Amino acid sequence: MARVAIVTGGTRGIGAAISISLKDAGYKVAASYGGNDEAAAAFKEQSGIAVFKWDVGDFAACKSGIARVEAELGPIEVLVNNAGITRDAMCHRMEAEAWRAVISTNLDSVFNMTRNVIEGMRGRGFGRIVSISSINGQKGQMGQSNYSAAKAGLIGFTKALAQENAFKGITVNAIAPGYIATEMVKAVPEEVLKTKILPHIPVGRLGEPEEIARCVTFLASDEAGFITGSTLTANGGQYMA
Repeated sequence: MARVAIVTGGTRGIGAAISISLKDAGYKVAASYGGNDEAAAAFKEQSGIAVFKWDVGDFAACKSGIARVEAELGPIEVLVNNAGITRDAMCHRMEAEAWRAVISTNLDSVFNMTRNVIEGMRGRGFGRIVSISSINGQKGQMGQSNYSAAKAGLIGFTKALAQENAFKGITVNAIAPGYIATEMVKAVPEEVLKTKILPHIPVGRLGEPEEIARCVTFLASDEAGFITGSTLTANGGQYMA
């Protein structure tokens, strides 16, 4: 019987690539999203993957959303925490709301989702949790103190959760992508891309969403059962942690 996987922020960018990769690998996939109904509808039409809308920063919304997914598809055995936003500003100019929004969506969501699936995983003796961190959670980034803090916190959460659940057949890992060719990165002016970004990536190019998706699909598999508490860096050599 196909395992059920849920991908937060799973209808666009890296999340969409992850959802499709997992489906192609034989999983029953649910893709959650927060706001863009048009993009979600287009993704569902294109991929045939079920989509569900809720705010991952809201614990109660995650609880009810997960209940809907499980009622429709079955118990969740793979959780991919991918949802994320940016609200960039230098810290001395950052509004409190920009801090709270990023921490809520990028870090609180990881607890909200995990807390609502972990007991089921423990009871069944199997689970895979993969969370998408960032190169900037490893090295920091000027103008992203909120984002860097959230993505670094996610790595610490991963290590602790892995220790708590390894004996229950649950693995918990993180992936830290570098610059990936998503809509957001492609919107960077070409001159900035060529002079400020690509020269710092030893392989000389942006990553592709599908490359991150393949990392997730491997970590979700039975073959990755001896890997837990790890952070897989996928950044073209830009930062070697």
